[in-house]
Amino acid sequence: MQVEHTEVNGFQIDEFNVHKLEEGKKQGVCPLCSSNRKAKNQKAQCASYDWQRGLGTCHNCNTSFQLNTYKRKGESEKVYIRPDLEALKSIKPPSSKVVDWFQGRGISEQTLKDLNVSEGPEWMPQTQKSENVIKFNYMIGDQLVNVKYRDGRKNFKLYKGAEKVFYNINSIVGFDYCVIVEGEMDVLALHEAGISNAVSVPNGATLNSNNLDYLDNCIDYFEDKEKIIIATDSDEAGQALQAELIRRLGSEICYIATFEDCKDANEYLLKHGKEKLSERISGSKPVPMENVTTFRDIEGEITDFVHNGFKPGFQVGLEHFDSIFSTYTGQFITVTGIPSSGKSDFVDQMVVGYNANYGWKTAFASPENQPTYLHAHKLMRKVWQGMPTKADIGGDRWNKIADHCNDNYFHIDMEKYTLDSVLRKGAELVKRKGIKCLVIDPFNKIRDVGGSDDVNRYTMEYLQKIEIFAKKYDVLVFIVAHPTKMYKNKDGQIEEPTMYSIKGGGEWYDASYHGILVHRNYDDNTVKAKVLKVKFQNLGTNQAEAHFKWEPKSGCFIPHEPLNITGDAMPWE
Repeated sequence: MQVEHTEVNGFQIDEFNVHKLEEGKKQGVCPLCSSNRKAKNQKAQCASYDWQRGLGTCHNCNTSFQLNTYKRKGESEKVYIRPDLEALKSIKPPSSKVVDWFQGRGISEQTLKDLNVSEGPEWMPQTQKSENVIKFNYMIGDQLVNVKYRDGRKNFKLYKGAEKVFYNINSIVGFDYCVIVEGEMDVLALHEAGISNAVSVPNGATLNSNNLDYLDNCIDYFEDKEKIIIATDSDEAGQALQAELIRRLGSEICYIATFEDCKDANEYLLKHGKEKLSERISGSKPVPMENVTTFRDIEGEITDFVHNGFKPGFQVGLEHFDSIFSTYTGQFITVTGIPSSGKSDFVDQMVVGYNANYGWKTAFASPENQPTYLHAHKLMRKVWQGMPTKADIGGDRWNKIADHCNDNYFHIDMEKYTLDSVLRKGAELVKRKGIKCLVIDPFNKIRDVGGSDDVNRYTMEYLQKIEIFAKKYDVLVFIVAHPTKMYKNKDGQIEEPTMYSIKGGGEWYDASYHGILVHRNYDDNTVKAKVLKVKFQNLGTNQAEAHFKWEPKSGCFIPHEPLNITGDAMPWE
């Protein structure tokens, strides 16, 4: 049954009873496993329904499922501002002075016409006045979607609120290969050299930035490409952009073009000419083969290590915790703890921290974090650093944070989770959204279908799949794993679990790059994060721990100094 105008925490209820179960009943069949059971058991009432919460739980397959679906209120797609096409038509072609300047950069007047470069006045924020500028017009089909402005002092800006896309994206339609460069001038340079199917990123390269929203918006243009030549600048930022494009587009179709003693394609054109530039692009080399490494492939990394030693690990941004734990991407972290200890909440805090520090996006495969809108609300609180109220809904801060959460956190919602299906969706999200973190919470609800019946072998194969995914896509994977056994000490308190407390424990400890225990002390209402394992000594300290208070309004962990009580006698003793 459809329900209109019903909202829950800023989300609109899209549909009740998505599995078409008998409404109002507290007990009934499970829509996930009943059809796969023996005929005599298919109508068994193995599931509990909570219609108020919109949540069902099966006691046979131990899976939770949504009874309701939700969608964000309003349009799901971003609304972009389009530049005025009439204004574009009224702009005159570049003046002779501008043409002369381009010719000094090796670019002909014909190329300017071919790529729709124009000239006109524009207010520039860097100079706080109207300037005569060059305009690089970004077209999709016959639609003007963005404009890049450049004044005589090499100040740049894009049209405010417009969609970010690749410059010259129309040119690669119908080609089985294309070239990606770092600036509009490089596109013009390649056009001069007879390479018309070249595109440029709209805003250059930025070190440690994984936000390639222009690739998200244009990903479909690259789906049919058999070869993608990446020819970014030779500086550190350009190389970082190159690495991220390879990660997103796939190393199997990517080729690398370098410019020897020059920074970029335009400089190479000026120094060596059109023919040599064309040869440089056609002589691009494939990304080194997977599973085969030569010295020359990693010579840059070796020399960097000789000069600088180990690279510092990535940190969450939590006081005390950063001093005992850091990580690299391409690895996975096992997080354990007794039920209701705050494992999922702490993982949420970590990915929000990585997003704040490095712009990393995260995908969650969290069958226990249902309904999805509640988990989304938890993340929003952490970003908000507090609890948004009814009065905040629709306001500027609400919309800003809602947009941020929409662009950086993705929830993998499936009727039936399997490890292979989650990793396939994770790979798609790497390509389409650029995620750098994947959360599997908990691992026992996301099964490896067809895995071995032997616990240790099953665990080994499960973790091998995750490791392959993490390395291939340079993603940091979090695995939340519950302990199977819990013991009480002589004081009646539950002992802290270790990685060996997880089913298949030896494999967990051996295979995991890192292990973290999240443990709650109910006596003083504190939570500690303990490092159970770090693979490399430079990334942390084994058995070290950091203590926190959980702040209920924001859902954030606040650093806490525990009382240091010694065994020394008191003055009156």
